[in-house]
Amino acid sequence: MLAFVVEARSFVLTGRVYPFAVLMAVIWSMWIIRVVLARRYRPWLRGWQASVSVLIPVAGEEPGLFREVLSRIVEQRPDEVLVVINGPEDPDLAEICAAVPGVIWTWTPRPGKRNALRIAVERATADIAVIVDSDTLWTTGTLRELVKPFADQRIGGVSTRQRILRPQRSVLTRWADWLEAIRGEYSLPAMSVLGTVGCLPGRTIAIRMDILRTVMPQFLTGRFLGIFLEVSDDRTLTNLILKAGYRTAYQATSLVYTDAPVALGKLIRQQLRWARGSQYNTLRMLPWMIRHTPALALFYLADMVIPFMLIASFASWAASADHGTHRALYAALPLPDGHWQAAASLAGLAIVMTVLSVSVRFGRHFAYVPRDLLYLPVFTAINTLLLMPIRIAGFMRMGHDSGWGTRGAAAYGGTRKLNPQAIIPYLAGALMLGIAVRVGV
Repeated sequence: MLAFVVEARSFVLTGRVYPFAVLMAVIWSMWIIRVVLARRYRPWLRGWQASVSVLIPVAGEEPGLFREVLSRIVEQRPDEVLVVINGPEDPDLAEICAAVPGVIWTWTPRPGKRNALRIAVERATADIAVIVDSDTLWTTGTLRELVKPFADQRIGGVSTRQRILRPQRSVLTRWADWLEAIRGEYSLPAMSVLGTVGCLPGRTIAIRMDILRTVMPQFLTGRFLGIFLEVSDDRTLTNLILKAGYRTAYQATSLVYTDAPVALGKLIRQQLRWARGSQYNTLRMLPWMIRHTPALALFYLADMVIPFMLIASFASWAASADHGTHRALYAALPLPDGHWQAAASLAGLAIVMTVLSVSVRFGRHFAYVPRDLLYLPVFTAINTLLLMPIRIAGFMRMGHDSGWGTRGAAAYGGTRKLNPQAIIPYLAGALMLGIAVRVGV
């Protein structure tokens, strides 16, 4: 934020254009657009009835949590609940499924969520498919509220509002809950107003069954950079719904809770998987988005480019501090005379302004959880120092068919074959970083 202010000031005084300032102006403009659109959002209120099949792929889940997941779903009386245990045989999960009335279950030795969904869809009989992650807990009325938007025949897919279970457990779970709150307050309502929620978050997604059956072959065989990627099934399904000509919606009155990693290593693996999946889907979907939903294309392209610009900015600022270049930009600031004292003051001011910027753009959550204000500097540090490098690593690894990462031996493990095209994202990422640093971002 500090760099944006001083570069914007320099533009006003000298007319010189700074790419980073332009990028930040775009980010703030998109935030304003999201806020304006989100204020127009209204959930569907009128009741709507349809037959529902709940589909639950599961592998390596904690038995106690899975038992509660199933119990809460069955309480809401869907027409059928189909569980597919995939990967190694799991007697504990099988016993739970057999003990819960109304649950139909099967086992497949082939690991992978997509194949498990295929098996469930082949057995399903209802009009609406509700795909549920095996660690997602429904609340009262989740299903009743979730199907209401389907009263609009143009809508093909719907997702819920999502929060984290017991977020007070650690800083990481508080941060994860904050991110979910931001998404539920800004991005999802805004995109829902446009009818183009770009990713229906996979904890609980409702899809018209006829659409799901139609897109299943593409869902199971789609390739990117020469390989099939198992990750990001929710974003892939959302893409296929949109490309089929349907709208996607967010239903804020349908609430679910999900778990979040409390260990840093597991969080990093989860975020890396999400980063790979999100960005490869953005590139695969980009031609369609540019033609049909340019606003969505802008949102996702910015999400991809910003981490590179930020890392390049850090490198450029470090070089500037070491060599004294661009010092005139910060001449108007009341900095100490000493070189390192000035650098430390500048870093501190940058951190303060970054925290203020984040609190303004994403502060609605703090109206509901004011105690999280104390954690805002930590949240900002996680976003900047952890999430941004992970986003870049995810971009670089888009051509690798690696495993699921957070389900241990029971999860899809990837093919781990050498893919010659895997070098392309590395070259593209290096080029983006080089250009960003070269133009003095």
